[in-house]
Amino acid sequence: MNNWFKRNGIHLAIIGIFIALCFVYFSPALQGKALYQSDVLMAQGMQKEIMDFKAKDGKGPLWTNSMFGGMPAFQIWVQYPNNVTTYVISFFKTVFPNPIDTVLLYLLGAYLLFCVLRMNPWLAAAGAIAFAFSSYNFQIIDAGHSNKAMAIAFFPPILAGIILTFRRQYLLGAVLTALFLAIEIRTNHIQMTYYLFIALLIYVGIELYHALKSKTSKDFIKSFSYLAAASVLAVAVNAGMLWTTYEYSTETIRGKSNLTTDKSEPNNGLDRDYAYQWSQGVGESLTFLVPNVYGGASGPNLDEKSEVAKTLAAKGIPAEQLLPAMQQLAQVGLTTYWGDKQFTSGPWYFGAIICFLFILGLFIVKNRIKWWILSASILCLLLSFGRHLPFLSDLFFNYFPLYNKFRAVESILVIVGFLMPVLAILAVKEVAFHTEEPKKLQKNLLYSLYITGGLLIILIALPTAFLSFKTQNHGQFIEQLTQITNGDKGFADSIAEALVKDRISLARMDALRSLLFVLIGAGLVWALIRKKMNPQFVFIALAVVVLVDLWSIDRRYLNNEKFVDKNVLAQQFKPRDVDQLIMRDQSYYRVLDLSQGNPFSNSVPSYFHKSLGGYHAAKLKRYQEVLDKQFNGAINEDVLDMLNTKYLITADQNGQKETMKNRSTAAGHAWFVQKVEYVKNADEEMMAISSFDPKNVMVVDEKFKSLIDVSKVGYDGNGFIRLITYHPDHLTYEYSSGRDALAVFSEMWYEKGWNAYVDGEKIPYFRADYILRAAQLPGGNHKLEFKFEPTSYYTGETISLIASILLLLSLGYAIWMEVKRKEIQA
Repeated sequence: MNNWFKRNGIHLAIIGIFIALCFVYFSPALQGKALYQSDVLMAQGMQKEIMDFKAKDGKGPLWTNSMFGGMPAFQIWVQYPNNVTTYVISFFKTVFPNPIDTVLLYLLGAYLLFCVLRMNPWLAAAGAIAFAFSSYNFQIIDAGHSNKAMAIAFFPPILAGIILTFRRQYLLGAVLTALFLAIEIRTNHIQMTYYLFIALLIYVGIELYHALKSKTSKDFIKSFSYLAAASVLAVAVNAGMLWTTYEYSTETIRGKSNLTTDKSEPNNGLDRDYAYQWSQGVGESLTFLVPNVYGGASGPNLDEKSEVAKTLAAKGIPAEQLLPAMQQLAQVGLTTYWGDKQFTSGPWYFGAIICFLFILGLFIVKNRIKWWILSASILCLLLSFGRHLPFLSDLFFNYFPLYNKFRAVESILVIVGFLMPVLAILAVKEVAFHTEEPKKLQKNLLYSLYITGGLLIILIALPTAFLSFKTQNHGQFIEQLTQITNGDKGFADSIAEALVKDRISLARMDALRSLLFVLIGAGLVWALIRKKMNPQFVFIALAVVVLVDLWSIDRRYLNNEKFVDKNVLAQQFKPRDVDQLIMRDQSYYRVLDLSQGNPFSNSVPSYFHKSLGGYHAAKLKRYQEVLDKQFNGAINEDVLDMLNTKYLITADQNGQKETMKNRSTAAGHAWFVQKVEYVKNADEEMMAISSFDPKNVMVVDEKFKSLIDVSKVGYDGNGFIRLITYHPDHLTYEYSSGRDALAVFSEMWYEKGWNAYVDGEKIPYFRADYILRAAQLPGGNHKLEFKFEPTSYYTGETISLIASILLLLSLGYAIWMEVKRKEIQA
């Protein structure tokens, strides 16, 4: 044991430093404070009903009725208890407070990769810091994109396992790949995993090319076979999650359109304009090197010393009113950010030193991994441009499998942010243990310095030579300023001119800052080449300066001010008077809250009510189509009735006072109808519900006609049907009818899991009114149950259990074999 500590002491020390860095950066978390994350708060609204039933039953339901009239919980919160990786993630979340757990995983995973690349431990630590503290990795934590952050954290260890496998450490490499890929998939951010897959596909292609070239195809086939088996195992471990996700995705806005008359609806996948909304501006790629070259984050980022403040002060605005005035003007475009995105949380800053070393790596690294990094980075960079490079983006969007399922194409830059530090650190390793002549290395060092330093000098001396520092709608911005200043065009022009000056100043200051770090990095590399310093000292110094560089930028976007007392977060879900009044009603109903902006982008009402609104990127397609057709402009009252919308919340013009309307026409949770109106397709069905009486008529697609026996059906005016017990995925009704009756249920249609039972016997049911469930019920007094029993979940969980056991056994065997191998070598 003592020998083990002696051999691994430096690794343990570095891990200890990583833990310390995380606790120092997020010190408020140790004081009992919590990070204010908007998406996490929205998630609490989404999950409230699920968590309430989890606390009651010991397990969460697979369906929730708190959002969008009802939807599967698969992409909100589901346990997947048979998946071993669930417990790995839970361990880190239990031991380390949020978001320390995520950043620590960033560091540990990257450190493993750099060790596998045979780096000196301190150089590996520098690489881990460069990857972990990349600005985007912290911005998504700030926004609350926890799943995305966790998915990114497992990029490096997956690559580490793949590299080991191609190095002929077949078993260990494959098992590590299976383990980390399984955890990656379990983080449940398929978009990030998909982008990693694109990059790894290129890596495998390059390995195949070199195997054919060096006539080692047998080794490649063996490695590839192990990796294929590892991938299958990782997928099997997540069978329950992947199966339900795939099944659900086909029914969401990412699936095929049901309507044919609306040409704007995509046939499959997301709408192109929606997917390209967040495209990286071509010029904004300069932020990799200079964080504020495009103004940083959106919003009022100017202080009293800014040119805009001076302009306002010269017009007579008092000093104490300058900040409020600039905040008000920010609503019409007074923001330092001037890129093409609707808004941004900050730049993609990879570090000035890392960019410099990346360029150096292109010159001096001989390993074939360089060509993979270069090709994958270029492809991902070009794809991130989205609408700015439509030829390539449309090619992938239209023809590359699943690519059109994802939005915010700029997110693919996570691959560039992952790969750039790898080549940068490989460059330092090449310098430290070089075989080339020092003169040649110095020459390449100068070339790299000329490229990065020269670009920075241009940005400092002549920033407007290539950049305008004006948004595309700069003219419209001046017009709005003119209106606000009561037609004073000269004043409006002076404000706009001052804003441009502030943007230029920000760019210059950060360019100068980056130049300083580039010179420090070049100095450390020169010292390595000339052997002026001990390599170990250089590696430690490099880790420190990279940390200082990235840490200071991260602090602009994620700092102590973002932490608040937990009771402050609790206040975000404090019920208003109207909420408390509505919650007195213990019956089953839905609420549409129009008092807090767009109800379909807000999950706060879902915290208190079964809401027609909500917040989720994967709504059911049919529900979205109803929103587009029946809620766009005037709200269709008939549709509100069929959705059992008993309460409507509105606010006055100032948004200060909320009022509640009790809608007596709501149809209820279930009802019998007198008449069936058949339609030929979804278009006619949508048209039919535009104006109809949902309490008396059900609109049914002809394809369900065989499920209705008109010879048995009759309307019993004295009949009734009522909900007697409620559980999100188990609804129990009792009913009475003298004859077979047609019943409509104010519940979302989702055929992949819901089953209907009368007195325990399974019966067929069908879709009515475009999005609701309906059934022909046998006459008499009976108990009816709707149970959500998706095969994809339950069978998938069985597969997950078997695969999890195999993964654990394989991991144990691989570790035993590795220990045995080292004992033999010793």
